[in-house]
Amino acid sequence: MTTELPSHSATDWSEPESPWASGLAVFAGSLMMIVGVWQALEGIGALVHDKVYVATPDYIYSFDLTGWGWVHLLLGILIAGAGFGVLRGQTWARVTGIVLASLSLILNFVFIPYYPIWSLLIIGLDVAVIWALATHRREVV
Repeated sequence: MTTELPSHSATDWSEPESPWASGLAVFAGSLMMIVGVWQALEGIGALVHDKVYVATPDYIYSFDLTGWGWVHLLLGILIAGAGFGVLRGQTWARVTGIVLASLSLILNFVFIPYYPIWSLLIIGLDVAVIWALATHRREVV
C-alpha cells in the first residue's frame, strides 16, 4: 500500500489575488495610521507651543522640546505611510512597520517624563502593532 502525497499546482500556493491586506494586517495597518497621526499631532504640539509639556529637571534623557517635536512629527508621518502600505498588503511595509513601531516604542519611553499618559498609550499601541505585524501570515488560497 503506497500513500501518495496530493499534488498541488503552482496556483494552489500562490499569493491572494487581491492586493489588499486582511485580518491582523488590517488591524496593524489601521493602528499604525492612528499612531502615526497621534505622533504627528504630538510633534506639532511640541513645535507650536512647547509649554504644553512639563520639562522634568535633571532628567537623564533631557532634550530640547523643539527637537522632540520634529522627531515625533517625522516619525508619525513615516508610521502612517507604512501603515497605508500594510493595508495595501506590501511586505516591505510590514517589516518597516515593525522597525518604526520599535523605534516609536523606545522614543516614547524616553519621552515619558514630558507627557506620561500619552507616552504610555502610544507604547501600548506600538506593542499591539508589533505583535500584529509579527504574527500575520498570508492565507493560502
